Amino acid sequence: MKVLVIGSGAREHAIVWKLSQSPKISKLFCAPGNAGIADLAECVDIKAEDIDGMLRFALENKIDLTVVGPEIALVKGVVDLFEQNGLRIFGPNKKAAQLEGSKIFAKDFMKKYKIPTARYKTYNNFEKAIAELKDFDLPMVIKADGLAAGKGVIIAQTRQEAVEAIFDIMGDMKFGEAGKTIVVEEFLQGKEVSVLAFVDGNMSIPMVSAQDYKRAQDGDKGLNTGGMGAVSPALHYSLEVEKLVNKNIIYNTIQALKAEGISYKGVLYFGLMLTKDGPKVLEFNVRFGDPETEVLLTRLQSDLLNIICSVVDGELNQADIKWSQEKAVCVVMASGGYPEQYEIGCEIMGIETAEAEAKIFHAGTKLIDNKLVTAGGRVLVISALGSDYEAARAKAYTAAEKLSFQDMHYRKDIGIN
Repeated sequence: MKVLVIGSGAREHAIVWKLSQSPKISKLFCAPGNAGIADLAECVDIKAEDIDGMLRFALENKIDLTVVGPEIALVKGVVDLFEQNGLRIFGPNKKAAQLEGSKIFAKDFMKKYKIPTARYKTYNNFEKAIAELKDFDLPMVIKADGLAAGKGVIIAQTRQEAVEAIFDIMGDMKFGEAGKTIVVEEFLQGKEVSVLAFVDGNMSIPMVSAQDYKRAQDGDKGLNTGGMGAVSPALHYSLEVEKLVNKNIIYNTIQALKAEGISYKGVLYFGLMLTKDGPKVLEFNVRFGDPETEVLLTRLQSDLLNIICSVVDGELNQADIKWSQEKAVCVVMASGGYPEQYEIGCEIMGIETAEAEAKIFHAGTKLIDNKLVTAGGRVLVISALGSDYEAARAKAYTAAEKLSFQDMHYRKDIGIN
């Protein structure tokens, strides 16, 4: 089987790594890929958002299955395009991808079907949004409606910060068209958990839980990022809470999608807050999360290709999905200044010795003149398994100490709380 993976980050490296273990794959491609992915698959120079270019490549190379990593391709309708041309592809269609592509769509969907979430208001008028900030307690959350690469969410601690956030998003258009409309919502207190589920259009099977660390600095301080690390299972996700989430959130969401006439196939990500009033949905993502994928797939013992095919064929009830009982920890090695301004092109040292300690997934890397250099804000993700969190942490951080590049930054508290 010829398989194409769309994307270029550590998530896609983890997907390619897991798929490469399947005996059914004869040829593996990744577009555009990165320096680490190139060791496992043939990288093709097509941008993830170039869905027409992806289609041409898939048709010309007789690709049997395409697996979509990033949300941008899904929101642009890559699944619809491929299916219209008779190609098998793993991911939700454009209509279903609105759950991530529009925060307003997602919030209105949850309100309609009584899926627990934070109280919110939506705005397309700058002055009205500022005038009604008084309706929310501090801190409050300001979100750009559209895709903003995981950075369009601001937690405002003061009303002045809220005003500045609204001005940045709607006035300065910091996130482009994504900020033409915004959501203002109450700030939920509690522990955050990520639960991803395979969905085949009819039923869902939740994966093991994960916990993402979004803030840039230790102690959950600093700016929100695309994620600075993750653990699996989540530290605070009890069996009782899991049953509640499966019944009241995941099952109800799948039924609500069917009620809306939305055929959802792929991975559906539930970003949850475990509040004193019970679990509530912070956000949906319509694909594998990043960096959650880097811990989840290290724990997956089954053939990922078989699971993906069962989803595409609407036969998830026949899938064999087994997970390791070990704990997984991943730590993101980021460029100094991330998630704002940072340099690229800095040589990465120590990768071979670090790989002897833990699995390293490339996020933003390139090979230039046979030198591995940085090519993004998140550069590498170190993933390790252990009998407990401390054992997994020890492996990951031992590997981290062997790596270096200019202004390298990483959190030291992943997996502690």
